[in-house]
Amino acid sequence: MTKAILMAAGRGTRISRDIDGNCKCTLDIGGTTLIRHTVEMLQRHGIEVHIVVGYQKERVINALTGLPVHFHENVFYSVTNSLASLWFAKEQLSGDSIILGNADVFWEENLLPILLEDERDCVMLSDSSRVEQGDYLFRVENGAVQEFGKGLDKNKANCEYVGLAKIQGSFIRECKSELLYMIENQRYNAWWEQILYNMIPGRSIWTGDVAGHFWAEIDFIEDYQRILDYRKGKLI
Repeated sequence: MTKAILMAAGRGTRISRDIDGNCKCTLDIGGTTLIRHTVEMLQRHGIEVHIVVGYQKERVINALTGLPVHFHENVFYSVTNSLASLWFAKEQLSGDSIILGNADVFWEENLLPILLEDERDCVMLSDSSRVEQGDYLFRVENGAVQEFGKGLDKNKANCEYVGLAKIQGSFIRECKSELLYMIENQRYNAWWEQILYNMIPGRSIWTGDVAGHFWAEIDFIEDYQRILDYRKGKLI
């Protein structure tokens, strides 16, 4: 069985004042909330969903009323980052395959096959069409991440990270071991993706290109507006 663990504990300080301090993943995207859209999509494909909550946890839980979702709480969300959130769901790092993602990312079912059908032990979704406007960038060679970061030179970068990944097989155990090592060494303020980056260049962290598919991670109000405009066009 495939599981999905979505990080939904953070506040999102860059956009907070534009959305009245609301949790990003509970924003209305036209007829539903972002988090409910994502969870229902995953569950239609038989994926077991786990959500790590923290900031405005009741709001997130209420947005998913009636859905069979497993919740985990990062009680230290205000002083930690998403690595700590994943630690609170660490017992779920087992099984055949796991989708890891940030709950503030809007995506649709046409991205799922890119994750689910990839047989490599680790794949991070990226978009080769969004370098100039990209936030967190990769330099990819032969399908594998070589360099990464918000400050990565755009002359070097060739894609933007989407905010979603899949790990499977024995690599899940490797990721769990690295997670525990990082927490033991008090790396609470790291992103969960740092687990994967720490393994470069010793092993290949592969990418799946989603260029041509719509997606958006809500960091700024403009990102949210892009989603609303896209959904409006789809729902007409």
